[in-house]
Amino acid sequence: MKYLSAYPIDLQAQVRRLLDEQRLGDMLLRKYQTAHTIRSDRALFAYVQELKAEYLRSADPLNKVCFDSKLHVIHHALGTHTSVSRVQGNKLKAKREIRVATLFKSVPIEFLQMITVHELAHLKEKAHNKAFYQLCTHMQPDYHQVEFDLRVYLTHLDMAGPLVWPDEGLHKGPAVANADGT
Repeated sequence: MKYLSAYPIDLQAQVRRLLDEQRLGDMLLRKYQTAHTIRSDRALFAYVQELKAEYLRSADPLNKVCFDSKLHVIHHALGTHTSVSRVQGNKLKAKREIRVATLFKSVPIEFLQMITVHELAHLKEKAHNKAFYQLCTHMQPDYHQVEFDLRVYLTHLDMAGPLVWPDEGLHKGPAVANADGT
């Protein structure tokens, strides 16, 4: 359970037990009942800009926000924040971008918010220090719980396959996908 290795052994054992009893997916589906409807790069950019405007008005502007299908596989990350400096004439221009793993296209809004809040916090704080996590919890008060739940979902994804959340406003009951996607 690589995503939960930093958590206490007894907490890992609880997750393992729920996974073994095939109840972990149901627990997540009850807690987070629907998937968000942000599916395009344009919608993601607008969503991230709203969060930035609300919490980080004075931070440097973002030039690009997009979903990235290669992110989780290549960089072993769920999101990245990059800043590229280029010389344009006699000026130094910085372009900032946030990339979010495509996995976040079909999950609850809380998970998407958690990863975007995390990457936005890097606009102000580069390191994962106390100030960084204070900023994350300022933007999403339940940040730490959602991060844990996301790690639980990633564990489920690795060991039992994906969960299928119905889109917002549609079916309210849980739906679990088998390993073969059905």
